Amino acid sequence: MAIISEVKDEAANPSPSSSPSPKPPLFNASLDSSNTVAFLEKVFDFIADETGFLGEENVEREVAAIVRVAKDKYCKKKAKEEEKKKKPREGDGTDNKQTNPMLRVPNKGNGLDFERYSWTQSIQEVTVIVPVPPGTRSKLVDCEMRKSYLKVGLKGHPPVIDGYLFQVIKPDDCYWSMEDNDSISIVLSKQNQLEWWKCLIKGEPEIDTQKVEPESSRISDLDPETRRTVEKLMFDRRQKAMGLPTSDEIEKQAMLKQFMSMNPNMNFSNAKMM
Repeated sequence: MAIISEVKDEAANPSPSSSPSPKPPLFNASLDSSNTVAFLEKVFDFIADETGFLGEENVEREVAAIVRVAKDKYCKKKAKEEEKKKKPREGDGTDNKQTNPMLRVPNKGNGLDFERYSWTQSIQEVTVIVPVPPGTRSKLVDCEMRKSYLKVGLKGHPPVIDGYLFQVIKPDDCYWSMEDNDSISIVLSKQNQLEWWKCLIKGEPEIDTQKVEPESSRISDLDPETRRTVEKLMFDRRQKAMGLPTSDEIEKQAMLKQFMSMNPNMNFSNAKMM
């Protein structure tokens, strides 16, 4: 927690001929890193009482622009620090992204390959490929897709896949088809299109989602709002994994620093970090 207080400087023996200098406005507040918004509210109140800054016409635009610049600088700085941390370990056979030895490294499609089938995923959908004997016709396929359940196989044979899905899907937007008469292709539309699946069927081996590498072309296909949300989630995930502030926390810190710089008369020399 940071304690910020304004110190009043008093002269021990003021000269009778010298006129007293005006005292800077007094600002007392405590900064709790878990509740930065409350501190910012006090800063806003203080700025409103002591200055006319909040009454300016373009105040919101100016503050937003300052925050964006500060955030960009912060992100670039942290990216360089992260790159420096990785360099000493390059070529030593270790993988810096691995966080749990029980998790598997995803395949090139951000899923997993098994002996009897494989699955891949994008942020929006999951694709399952089940090999079948060459010449298999679609009428022999037994495929059942429900909101949280998937069953795939050939009629008269034990199913290749039979279990509950990792997450809910939208059955009406899902479909299957035969590929070259030697494999079944199933496309599952995710209900939550902002989350990476750890596995296809619950109970199966899980992938390390920190190793997921989405194709930039797929992300660019998203609408602007969804794309910003996805990129924000990916950035926050990386930050948390490194023990660094999330994008929201960075923005709050940048706003706080900017308010401090905009009020040079406030004395921050006695600020203490606890």
